[in-house]
Amino acid sequence: MYIGTQLAARDDDDYRVWAQLGIKHICADPEGKPGTWTLDDLHRLRDKVESFGLILDMIQLPLPSNPIETATYPDILLAGPERDRQLDELCRLIENLATAGIPAAKYNLNLIGIPRTPDELGRGGSLNASFRWDKIDQSAAPGLAGVLPEDENWERIDYFLSRVVPVAEASKVRLACHPHDPYTPPGFKGVTRVLGTVDGLKKFVTMHESPYHGLNFCQGTVGEMLDNPREEIDDVIRWFGSRNKIFNLHFRNIRGKKLSFMETFPDEGDMDMARSIKIYREVGYQYMIMPDHVPTISGRDPQGVAFAFCYGYTAALLQALDVY
Repeated sequence: MYIGTQLAARDDDDYRVWAQLGIKHICADPEGKPGTWTLDDLHRLRDKVESFGLILDMIQLPLPSNPIETATYPDILLAGPERDRQLDELCRLIENLATAGIPAAKYNLNLIGIPRTPDELGRGGSLNASFRWDKIDQSAAPGLAGVLPEDENWERIDYFLSRVVPVAEASKVRLACHPHDPYTPPGFKGVTRVLGTVDGLKKFVTMHESPYHGLNFCQGTVGEMLDNPREEIDDVIRWFGSRNKIFNLHFRNIRGKKLSFMETFPDEGDMDMARSIKIYREVGYQYMIMPDHVPTISGRDPQGVAFAFCYGYTAALLQALDVY
């Protein structure tokens, strides 16, 4: 278990800062449009990362959290006419990751993006992302995905997994899927988000069972699925962690619960992150722990400072595990 980051480097100084802060493992993407990355691009990225004394632990597949309207490979999730061609390209990328010595990739199966309501004031006047179901347009019209019921959504996911999991297993590349963020009631914007519940995630990781098929376990997003995150999160971590289905960890916190929450810094939310990190250790989690969705703060480098706080907080928790 070690600290990582998925923050995109703004320039070479960010790589230097991560090395200076002790953040040795990163998730980063090659330059250029997603979907066009070649094996040379992957080698070039790995060489650059390693030149700063860092390790390229993971990339983001061209299946991001954006709405499907802006997706690189829309037909994979829409079951469109180009689905098989797009899956072939994705499978080649997974094979190239293995050749380039990059052991893992994270991805999303997202159709409607990450719905949020207006930011709310947090500690000291920070601006924190929030979601309040009673403040959202609950009758919002479907987008490009149209009306997608639960069964059809599972059929598309099953087809996706049937194509990529055997390639990942043959290549020994771990595929880490992010849950749907946040949970929304069935049919919101026409879509039933099947990876927006704990039961849905359990079903997902047991489909096409493989040691290379698991989760980018976002503790914040999972907390958003629960009625009492502080008390319920422990058992959820144990269920997935004990089955070795956590391949990357987004270590973030919320204040609130299902359908009504505000994102927070890790030390101030409702979940006990010190208790959580003990459980990750107990179940044998062994990969990156990374900040995600930090509040917007004041100052000359809001993003850099906020993430640095989260790195330091996580490092202290890890160090305390070995001391006490």
